[in-house]
Amino acid sequence: MSIDHSEFDYIVVGAGSAGCVMASRLSEDPNASVLLVEAGPKDTSFWLHIPIGYGRTIADEKVNWKYDTIPNPALNGRSIYLPRGRVMGGSSSINGLIYIRGQAEDYDHWRQLGNTGWGYRDVLPYFKKAEDQENGADEYHGVGGPLSVTNLREVNPLVDAYIDAAVEVGIPRNPDFNGATQEGVGYFQGTIKKGRRASASQAYLKHAKSRANLTIVTNSLAKRILFKDKRAVGLEFEENGAPRTVHCRKEVVVSTGSINSPQLLMLSGIGPADHLREHGIEVQHDLPGVGQNLQDHYGGQIAWKCSKPITLNDVMMSKWKQLMVGVQWLLFRNGPLSVPAGQASLFTKILENSATPDVQFLFQTLSGGYYEDGLFKFSGFANFICPVRPESRGHITLQSAKHTDSPAIFPNYFSAEKDRQIAVGGLKLARKMAETTRLGEYIIEENLPGSAIQSDDEIEQYFKENGGSVSHQIGTCKMGSDPMAVVDSELRVHGVEGLRVVDASVMPKLISGNTNAATIMIGEKGADMVKQSAKGALASQSVAA
Repeated sequence: MSIDHSEFDYIVVGAGSAGCVMASRLSEDPNASVLLVEAGPKDTSFWLHIPIGYGRTIADEKVNWKYDTIPNPALNGRSIYLPRGRVMGGSSSINGLIYIRGQAEDYDHWRQLGNTGWGYRDVLPYFKKAEDQENGADEYHGVGGPLSVTNLREVNPLVDAYIDAAVEVGIPRNPDFNGATQEGVGYFQGTIKKGRRASASQAYLKHAKSRANLTIVTNSLAKRILFKDKRAVGLEFEENGAPRTVHCRKEVVVSTGSINSPQLLMLSGIGPADHLREHGIEVQHDLPGVGQNLQDHYGGQIAWKCSKPITLNDVMMSKWKQLMVGVQWLLFRNGPLSVPAGQASLFTKILENSATPDVQFLFQTLSGGYYEDGLFKFSGFANFICPVRPESRGHITLQSAKHTDSPAIFPNYFSAEKDRQIAVGGLKLARKMAETTRLGEYIIEENLPGSAIQSDDEIEQYFKENGGSVSHQIGTCKMGSDPMAVVDSELRVHGVEGLRVVDASVMPKLISGNTNAATIMIGEKGADMVKQSAKGALASQSVAA
């Protein structure tokens, strides 16, 4: 859609998990005009809608930023590939479709850090508001929301064997990781609706985009936010390469994610003053925390060769099987192509002093390399292991003042000793599970890291040389009131007016699990905050009149 006027009440930059929510909710008011600006294309590709499509889109430059980190010292100088969605729906259009909220304690900790209104009981209503839970409404879940959350349509016998093996080694079953407690082993639920991906774009914009007061532009890369007297008043961007300038009457909302949001703020003059001056950027406000506090889930996999031809590897090695499961999905929207990237998970405590689970296992009925590497050419399955609350911290800086250049990403993975201890302990636990009769019957041998890797030092080195990111970056525009905070508890950028950041970058600490559900919750809560501010401003004007 092209822009037929140059002024809006709200400008939302980024149509990712939170941006789609913001645009949808703000445009519910027919008197508020909303512009949504997305750098990537429309989400029309077939592969964005079939759940198994993540295997292709995760490395497709047409819909993916395809970032690489700066060489990581603690990983023997390796650079790590970071896929991020560059399409309507953002990373919710290319991710593994897993719905996990994290632990209640994660959000209570946010509140304890001084972020009033962000404790678990504060955010739970927004999780429920977003959700259309297949299993029905209860204390923890909602129905009728935009986001479909469903059970697995296809349960491979490997998944049941994995869950039984975990129970055998002392892990309790958990029928709902998003309910009363996270600890235990059980099935994932997915953001899937009738066998199709339920991205934030499909969930929130499919119907909203027809509203007369909502304008959506794609293939439009933000250049900088415009300011007047410390107030955000508009946006410069390029639509299909052509320069555009739009203005806003109320607020600019930045929802471009934990890599792009700090970059856009810095390009706009909001960030560490000395760093901005190095690149010739005029400083609007010196905010040293922009780009700092980068956190992510980094881990590694243990993989096995399977004794039975029942894995996704077997499907993809056979043209006939590919045809059969393809027809199955097209006709019935089920089968191996209809499931999330992980089918089961396990949350438990590795370290004795951990009060809550400190590791997550993501079980997959497939095995292969990371992202672009593809599946192995043999029957196999794998379990990815990562510490859920890593202590390693990184940062993001500008490489230049050009909006078309990628930022420099320094994740500092695996630099904290505690992260390494949890990863090593997690792999040992996974091996213990593999020794059970229930899971062992499906194992020919351990493929990765292999039986030659035994000592703690060898296992740690394996993670350093072969691990990867689950791409759950957060924290680079963190919420708080300390000197390194970027936004306050209302998600307003410190030091300026009319500007908020609403996405995963505002999380002060990484949650214990996959981040998409929490990012959508932030969008829901952020939209309410913007609406309340507008009501407050209107009330003040009425009193003044």
